[in-house]
Amino acid sequence: MCKSRRMICSLLQSLALSPKPASSLQKSLPSLSNFPLPSQGCHLSSVSVPSRFRTFCSKSIGSMQNPEAVSYLMQREAAEIDETLMGPLGFSVDQLMELAGLSVATSIAEVYKPKDYNRVLAICGPGNNGGDGLVAARHLYHFGYKPFICYPKRTSKPLYTGLVTQLESLSVPFLSVDDLPEDLSKDFDVVLDAIFGFSFHGAPRPPFDDLIRRLVSLHNRDQTLQSHPVIVSVDIPSGWHVEEGDVEGGGIKPDMLVSLTAPKLCAKRFCGPHHFLGGRFVPPSVAEKYKLQLPGYSGTSMCVRIGKPPKIDISAMRENYISPELLEEQVEADPISQFRKWFDEAVTAGLREANAMALTTANKDMKPMVLLKGFDENGFVWFTNYESRKGSDLSENPFAALLFYWDSLNRQVRVEGPVEKLPEEESEKYFHSRPRGSQIGAIVSKQSSVVPGRHVLYQEYEELTDKYSDGSLIPKPKNWGGYRLKPVRFEFWQGQPSRLHDRLEYALQDADREPAWRIHRLAP
Repeated sequence: MCKSRRMICSLLQSLALSPKPASSLQKSLPSLSNFPLPSQGCHLSSVSVPSRFRTFCSKSIGSMQNPEAVSYLMQREAAEIDETLMGPLGFSVDQLMELAGLSVATSIAEVYKPKDYNRVLAICGPGNNGGDGLVAARHLYHFGYKPFICYPKRTSKPLYTGLVTQLESLSVPFLSVDDLPEDLSKDFDVVLDAIFGFSFHGAPRPPFDDLIRRLVSLHNRDQTLQSHPVIVSVDIPSGWHVEEGDVEGGGIKPDMLVSLTAPKLCAKRFCGPHHFLGGRFVPPSVAEKYKLQLPGYSGTSMCVRIGKPPKIDISAMRENYISPELLEEQVEADPISQFRKWFDEAVTAGLREANAMALTTANKDMKPMVLLKGFDENGFVWFTNYESRKGSDLSENPFAALLFYWDSLNRQVRVEGPVEKLPEEESEKYFHSRPRGSQIGAIVSKQSSVVPGRHVLYQEYEELTDKYSDGSLIPKPKNWGGYRLKPVRFEFWQGQPSRLHDRLEYALQDADREPAWRIHRLAP
């Protein structure tokens, strides 16, 4: 059964080639050049499909949670929960601080990637919130960020001096208040507000009053004239009332709030785009005692997004690619060799399913995904159901295009050519090399056909599992097998800054001409 792994939108918005003989191939295939590149609006999202039938699931670090379904704490309740955790439940301050700081760092990394938001200024207060900021800065260093620390009122307790020593051992710079520029917007991409937590009372005193003023000024400037660093507040935006929020309306307006344990009442007045919760350490007994409604955490994540989804200006979404040049004199003369070189680098880089490719057939607007199962000088091989919609398209018009998109390398390869079925013995051999569950899945799934419901698939799957539980040979369905695309055109795309991307085309020449492949540079 073909496994859908990724969906690349707008691969071919309209493609309707009528069947043509091989002699017309060179005239037919140029119409496939509408297969878009990332610079033309290609959008990638990830889906994972295990060997058994399951619904699609997102790759997000945590599901969006309804803010009304999450408990909000009063100051007294927050203090009592801390006392319970550090009393009868045996947590130490440094344990909770480590968990909190890691939650803050992972929340930042979820939204603000280090390649775009590399310079992080952590402003740390004298209490536990400041300690959370120090821990977060250490983790951010290991995540690939460049942290700076402003810690004007250092605490002499061993816990805090140890955190300072850990950062100093990483050569993380410590800046005094006088060292900081008056305008923080030019030197930092993220400002971590770890000054005051939920236990703070009264008006901020020097030098924190001035530091808060500088943070407030970041959002008061004309946003159209100059960009500003994003502000991330730990648990409570410093200077806010823990329950009533920004009472006078002139306080810090963070872009992200990372609530700890459970959000405090003031978080209901948070209007920024990103609200995360870090509290994957609350024992069930505490949740039950205080009747806490807390969201679930995904996988091994230390944070979960809560609140309303951020508003996104789609027209402003763009990527500035930083990549090595792709030059004609440096590429392999043979495109298969060049593809093997890039494929090996994608695998070495640890990309998830580097063999995932989009298959676009020459009928309708189908954009199925299949997995590459082999390639050599004879072509590219995959396996699927012959009676699926893509199989029907290929039986009518045996020409197709493949697209490999390797996001983190800023690379894409498009391959075009005629398609033929593999010999039955090759399909048979591969079919029986698959896990038995996948073999049964291929029998159960009549791809692209309408089914009454998922229960029908499950039932047939279980019946066949029982039938072949003795280890006997599972027969390959006649409507399942392999295809091979024999390439006549390659395009290698390498993203570059300012949209001046590298595009090299390999076009197959007549068989009696040398070299067999002609290389052209295409305008981006």
